[in-house]
Amino acid sequence: MITPLIRLSLFIAFVFSASPVDAQFLRPHEPFDSTKAQSLPLEPGVIHVVGEDGSVTEYAFQIEFADTNVSRSTGLMHRSEIAADRGMLFDFKRDRMVTMWMRNTFIPLDMLFLSVDGQIITIAENTVPHSEKTVSSRKRVRSVLEVAAGTVQRLGIKIGDRVQHVMFAE
Repeated sequence: MITPLIRLSLFIAFVFSASPVDAQFLRPHEPFDSTKAQSLPLEPGVIHVVGEDGSVTEYAFQIEFADTNVSRSTGLMHRSEIAADRGMLFDFKRDRMVTMWMRNTFIPLDMLFLSVDGQIITIAENTVPHSEKTVSSRKRVRSVLEVAAGTVQRLGIKIGDRVQHVMFAE
């Protein structure tokens, strides 16, 4: 029989043995602090939207490129806004199932989950600021492009459209 004392001891042992990722649930949400927002260099990118008639419309974006563990884990946290023509591209280096969350993110976002060649595989619109609910790619992807909430609807972006960026160059 597990007594309350043993249960408490097991919990304490777990907390002190947990990796930072496992123990993230123990940290409280942070208040807004713009000094914690990262600023990565901007690179040109384009979203190609294919119309029902087969025509392609290009929308130019300036993209911050997050390709390290630190830059990916910080993402767009502690930002008060994101311009309509800006985004952050997360490179996961290999195809895999990806989950994102909105902890300490103060702005709603649209997330485009992308294949190795930049094709949009899954879309999550209007993600909720501060939510710890995971947003899944539901399929194996290479990267995620986060843009201001409403961008998908405003530009008519859909699954199968493409994102052009140097990371996808052959």
